[in-house]
Amino acid sequence: MSAKAIESGGGDATDPFRPESPSDEEDEPSQSSDQASDGSPGKPPQGPPQGPDGSGSDPRDPPKDGGSNFSHKAAKAAAAVVGGALAVGAVPTVLGAVGFTGAGIAASSLAAKMMSAAAIANGGGVAAGSLVATFQSVGSAGLSLSSRVLLGSAGFALVSLVVGL
Repeated sequence: MSAKAIESGGGDATDPFRPESPSDEEDEPSQSSDQASDGSPGKPPQGPPQGPDGSGSDPRDPPKDGGSNFSHKAAKAAAAVVGGALAVGAVPTVLGAVGFTGAGIAASSLAAKMMSAAAIANGGGVAAGSLVATFQSVGSAGLSLSSRVLLGSAGFALVSLVVGL
């Protein structure tokens, strides 16, 4: 009895009256390189290799995800928009925490140390347009519309770069 017959469950090793059939491997023609991909002998292969589902796609191609690419890009865009909004919202909060408040510069804060260093460097006063003066203006009055747009755009661009949008 052949090994293929034993694997497929055909034949009975205990039946002494049944003659053993010739090997199945001998009955099947060997596949040669001129056979088609569908197994019919003598035809050259035609078209692209068939995928496991017979769809005509190459089995090495990545699977089609059916539109989830859009949702992936939408999630990245939403993250970038949130990044821009957080940048606009975080600036006044951070400046207030550092000591640039609406009532002025808080005593014994980092802002007070910055103001002291700027005043010493300028001979006793803080120069108009300096970093300390700008931070104090933003801390007391908030961001102007143009500053919000610029800061939001910068936050959006930074998050877009990070998430690969």
